[in-house]
Amino acid sequence: MPVIHTYASTPISFEQRESLKATFGEAIATVPGKSEQWLMCLFEENMPIYLAGNGEDPAALVTVDVCSGEPIARAVWEGLTVTICGALKEQLGIDPTRIYIRYGTTPDFGWNNINF
Repeated sequence: MPVIHTYASTPISFEQRESLKATFGEAIATVPGKSEQWLMCLFEENMPIYLAGNGEDPAALVTVDVCSGEPIARAVWEGLTVTICGALKEQLGIDPTRIYIRYGTTPDFGWNNINF
């Protein structure tokens, strides 16, 4: 049950969303036991985001949450950071210095009237 939620200060076109979704779908497979089959991607655009007091330059916050009873290796998160930052730079023109990514795991995730 991975979820990648992107908050961007820029507009996000349909084509950009599709490209980001595809990139995120491939990248999530680097997390043990995860695949695009269960990935939920959320996109919020034109968000007022201030980073270091600057609200004029494009910026983004991305949260990545996965259901896992085991800790995820730091190297996995580091690889995702490179992929996510690269995709946001390419698709939305957001400099990686203006992107924060928050990773989280939980042993419980609800779906279809049950919890995993």
